[in-house]
Amino acid sequence: MTERDRHGPKAGGAAAKTEAERRAERLAKTLRENLARRKQQARARRSGDADETTGLPAAKTDESAR
Repeated sequence: MTERDRHGPKAGGAAAKTEAERRAERLAKTLRENLARRKQQARARRSGDADETTGLPAAKTDESAR
């Protein structure tokens, strides 16, 4: 097998498949992180603790602003 044979038209298809696999892995990781975050929120609600929020300060309720 020559160098050209290894990097011919078939190599492009393999690279695209590799990119698709990388994308699937990223999506799976994101889904796992989201599930873990939601489970943590559910546990906090059951125990009565407040959820830790990360977001815009303007979105948080502030009694002094009323």
